[in-house]
Amino acid sequence: MTSVPTPIPSRTQYVLEGIKHRILTGQLTPGQALVETELAAQFGVSKTPVREALKTLAGTGLVVMNQYKGVTVRMVDADMAREVYDVRLLLEPEALRRAVRRGASLAAARDALTRSDRATDTAERSLANREFHRALYVCCGNPLLGRMLDEVRDQAALVSAVAWAADPSWEREADEHREILRLALDGDADGAASALHAHIASFVQRAFPEAQGEAQGEDGRA
Repeated sequence: MTSVPTPIPSRTQYVLEGIKHRILTGQLTPGQALVETELAAQFGVSKTPVREALKTLAGTGLVVMNQYKGVTVRMVDADMAREVYDVRLLLEPEALRRAVRRGASLAAARDALTRSDRATDTAERSLANREFHRALYVCCGNPLLGRMLDEVRDQAALVSAVAWAADPSWEREADEHREILRLALDGDADGAASALHAHIASFVQRAFPEAQGEAQGEDGRA
């Protein structure tokens, strides 16, 4: 039986998810060059899906396309951390507050926390951490709010990957996650939102102390 070639969009998605995974788990580091021919060989595809995947990743802020330097993984600095975490501080606690008030299921957050606790490597733990945070806000009842947070999700994970590489703080963050989830499951919407705000703010303050300014200005009430 003759095999049917995989459509280009599917190949592009395959390459896109593969490159993203490598970036967010630290296999591809900030500033590292992304060469189309090398990536095409690694993924077993032509350069076309690689090129399209890189364009999409540039749109999400994970890679930078430069006419002279080519494509590189985005560098992480205090300015980037502040921009991304300002958005999270403004929106994520409010999204969780709304999710708790509407009695949304937080089973996915509990499952992600369990996966994080059982993770055997940084990559697995990082992915579980991302899923935990998304599970807290995705059921907020406002799809637009969820999509806005999804748009900064990958950039936040890139910031986290760089910070964790320099100063692993998994245990502390896991304890904070458990407290956030406990408050949410108890139906304490304001308490859970406040704990989430403190969790996000303290992370960026520890990892990028020069980015504290605006992050300290919010009290979690979006």
